Amino acid sequence: MSEGIDLDLWKRRRMLEMQRRLLAKKSEEAKKAEESQQRERIQPREILKKIFVGRAMEVWDLAWKQYPEVMKRLEPNLARLVLLGEVNETLDESQLLLILRTIGLKPRFDVKIRILEDGRYKTISEKLKEG
Repeated sequence: MSEGIDLDLWKRRRMLEMQRRLLAKKSEEAKKAEESQQRERIQPREILKKIFVGRAMEVWDLAWKQYPEVMKRLEPNLARLVLLGEVNETLDESQLLLILRTIGLKPRFDVKIRILEDGRYKTISEKLKEG
């Protein structure tokens, strides 16, 4: 009789221990899920805006227009590097352009040279026509 009670008691303890482990595991999974959702809420673009200085955002937008598929993969990865502390400095346009060229992207810029004359900007063609 005593053995039956001991066995019953052991089963109950074992069951309680398994329930505690299951609750702890669920709690840990919920924390991980919440952390990953919180990371996803932070937009990679907002993170990158914090480290871009000067005209770097212009270069970034231009690269997006010319290489949307590549930039779609690059943006979250660069933001992740910033969050992990791998990139801990600000990036200006020349540094960003160097990074883009290193991975094989060559964004093209629409360059217009203008000359200030008599309080008015003139293009080179207008200047040459004047003689």
